[in-house]
Amino acid sequence: MRILLTRKNIHPIFVFTYKGNRILQSSTAAWYKALQRAGIRDFRWHDLRHTWASWHVQNGTPLLALQELGGWESTEMVRRYAHFSTDNLAKYAGQLPVFVVS
Repeated sequence: MRILLTRKNIHPIFVFTYKGNRILQSSTAAWYKALQRAGIRDFRWHDLRHTWASWHVQNGTPLLALQELGGWESTEMVRRYAHFSTDNLAKYAGQLPVFVVS
């Protein structure tokens, strides 16, 4: 959020610009250069889409709504992208009653 807030009011419409113009496409070279400057390794552009979808699911966004937001044609693709964290799953795993066998 800090980075996004630093971009506020730089351009009247677009958040990410280069020399005053909106960025239409990110080149592979620019992506890898930015990762290197940030000290990030083993990360792909597509990982951002997975993270975005997972955050939505973990915060309660219904899969059909997420499908529309992400532009996926099927719920199978939504499930491929969106994942629950172990913390989110743990609360459901513990909902079954405990049976004691003697």
